Amino acid sequence: MSQGFQWIRSLIFMIVIYVWMLILGIVYLPYAIFTKQGALRACKTYARSTMWLARWMVGIRCEVRGTVPTGEVVIGAKHQSFLDIIMIFDAIPHGKFIMKRELLWTPVIGMYARRLGCIPVNRGKKGAAVAKMVKDVAKEFAEPGQLVIYPQGTRVAPGVSKPYKVGTAILYSGLGFPCVPVATNAGVFWPRSGILRKPGLAIVDFLNPIEPGVERDAFLNRLENVIETRSNALMKEVGFDPDGVH
Repeated sequence: MSQGFQWIRSLIFMIVIYVWMLILGIVYLPYAIFTKQGALRACKTYARSTMWLARWMVGIRCEVRGTVPTGEVVIGAKHQSFLDIIMIFDAIPHGKFIMKRELLWTPVIGMYARRLGCIPVNRGKKGAAVAKMVKDVAKEFAEPGQLVIYPQGTRVAPGVSKPYKVGTAILYSGLGFPCVPVATNAGVFWPRSGILRKPGLAIVDFLNPIEPGVERDAFLNRLENVIETRSNALMKEVGFDPDGVH
């Protein structure tokens, strides 16, 4: 299949999934306003249907590996694209994401994020943002769920290095929950920018949990090592060499 044809398929796919998001957002709105379960069901429906459309329209197959956590945990996840978000959200029972505050004002996404209990962070305020994040997370965990945070703070393209931030370690120690690292290769097929979506096997892998009580620096080093090592292995598994990116 030519890349030009794949690009056209990708463009149609992107239009379809955002129109579908709007449709589902409107259909489920009455349920989501009055019950968080309605918002959860809407987002689960969107995640699963988007993965089905990705396979059918652009050839991206999705696979979840490892033991998916069902209790109260912090999930420290590699973030390469929108695809790994929906794969993780679909896999776990009740995901709550640490997200940038600007997304609260995004049509559909913002309202449903609030209903799910996602915690917004003002990334421009550094220490103040972390302190508020801890306070908001403690309040939100009056209701059980799995807290998803991206230790690098943003999407990072395959093969690109970016430091791990201290926020994940602060939440891990402050909440006293295990931290489950998650690796992915999703960005190889669904990049962080652009239209083209490439066919292949997108994987998210739930790795062995880091139990509570590990000292902050040791925790961050361990988290980074296991996530980066496994993500690189997943990328190589599908034919992408992360060491060849400069």
